[in-house]
Order: sequence, then C-alpha cells, then structure tokens
Amino acid sequence: MTGLLVVLALQSPVVDEGTLVVRDDTAEVAREAFRLVAGRVGTGIPGWTLTTTIRYDRVRPVVALAPILEVGRDSAPVGLQYDVSGREPVRILGQLGGGRFTVRVLSPGSERAREFPAARATVVLDDSVFALYTLVAWRAGPTPATLTAIVPRGLRRESLTVQDHGPEPTVLNRDPATLRHVTVTGGLNQLVHLWLGEGGRLMKVEIPSRRLTAERAGL
Repeated sequence: MTGLLVVLALQSPVVDEGTLVVRDDTAEVAREAFRLVAGRVGTGIPGWTLTTTIRYDRVRPVVALAPILEVGRDSAPVGLQYDVSGREPVRILGQLGGGRFTVRVLSPGSERAREFPAARATVVLDDSVFALYTLVAWRAGPTPATLTAIVPRGLRRESLTVQDHGPEPTVLNRDPATLRHVTVTGGLNQLVHLWLGEGGRLMKVEIPSRRLTAERAGL
C-alpha cells in the first residue's frame, strides 16, 4: 500500500518539493527529500499529502524514515503510513476517527497502539524528520497559538506554542537572507526556529538545543 501511495503522490499537483540537508553542528548527518501535493492521495478528497524520506547514512545499518502524512482541508492529520528501516524496522499506521487519532506501531513479533484526542489544532511531528514542520508553520500567526503535536514513533504528545515573527534576517547555506521567521516552543526540543521563503516554502529548521539545522539544498 505504501508504494501505491507514493506513486499516486507523484501524479498529484505539486505544492512544494525539495531536499533538506541536515547537519549536526557543521557535519552533515542526513538528507531529507520531501514532496507536498494537493489532495489526499488515493481518495480524491480535498486536503494535502506530505511524502518524505530521510536517510541517516553516517551510521550502520543505515536508518531511513519514510512517513506519508495526509491532512484535511483544515490541515489536521487524518491518515499516516510510516516505514522505519534499520536495525529495528517498524511500520506505523495512524488514522483519524471518532475525534481521536489512533497510532499503531507494528514491529516483528509485537504491536503497540495508543489513541490521542484529535483537537482541531493538532499536528504530527517526529524528532528526526523535519519537513513535517511545514504543516506547523501553516498554523502560525502574529499572536502565539497553542498546538498539540502527536509524535507517533514515541507514542507521545506535546503541547507547543507557535508564532510568526514576520520577515527577519538570517543565514541560508552560508549566505545572508531575509525570510519569514516562525518559532515553535515547548516539548523536548524546547525551541525550534522555522524559516520560510516565498509561498510559505520551508527553507530552514534550526533546533539550538540539539545543535541541528536542516537547510534546503539546491538554491
């Protein structure tokens, strides 16, 4: 099923696509290729589908994380298929229903599940996947707003605050740039800086507490 969803996503109208280069301090540790398309693939229902794959190939065995997240017209998550490969491969399935987002984590010989209340201001995040922050930025305005983040791999949720600070100077791929600045506070990361370009395109993610950056390549 995952392969079919990827094929359908490739045939859908593209909203944005690109590659993020992830660095720990100055050392490159991963690359994340993502594609955001209009519509919930396979259903024809309005919304969006975000397909992303990030490979951590500086470790052995190589770890690859590949979530496919569907969101509705209100940008709330409605479906998730997520494959994790490496030393401990798992498949994660998420589904909205009855006012709850149910997450199932399937691994060889075991299955875990948890239901999360699905308030309207809900997003799906992962500690090691950064394109997902695109959907967080959609909810940012000049006034701080509270979000609930579901973290499926950790079977946990976090309370976050997101705020849009407008255009501010930064550095992108070592060059000066002026980009829209969004902050996300709370949770394990404490503070995340999102930098957005024209049309709300995610250009850079900074997580100071982890000394991590993810910058869009090929500019």
